Amino acid sequence: MNEESDATTHSADYQRVVRALATLLDETGLTEIEVEQGGLRVRVARQHAAQPAHPAAMVPLTAAASLPAGVDPAQHPGVVTSPMVGTAYRAPEPGAKPFIEVGSTVEAGATLLVIEAMKTMNQIPAPRSGTVVQILFEDAQPVEFGEPLLIIE
Repeated sequence: MNEESDATTHSADYQRVVRALATLLDETGLTEIEVEQGGLRVRVARQHAAQPAHPAAMVPLTAAASLPAGVDPAQHPGVVTSPMVGTAYRAPEPGAKPFIEVGSTVEAGATLLVIEAMKTMNQIPAPRSGTVVQILFEDAQPVEFGEPLLIIE
């Protein structure tokens, strides 16, 4: 086999694996998956709008609470971003009342949510006082460092 046909074979292998992993992401609802086999390492991840898994977990947004169409929440001056990689939770424990809802008034330093990282629950405080106008994550959602979580005005 020459180098050119070898490169074509590897490209086809990558494409096949990426397509299979993308299908698996769709089927399972995962946001990221990585596999390594026989020297072939592929990571597939997607950013998606937070879509609640259960209708009861939906965050009610009013027209006044949502951002205008086309506005990037990460650019909003009141955005609160994730300080770490982990799993974000809206309540201190399953079935408990959430720390905040859209429309909640918060004081600087009040707990907004918790992020579990390395089996440690980290309370995320409000950086400023204000009103929660939008929640950008669903409960138990994996979050990345710097990912917009909510907006306080």
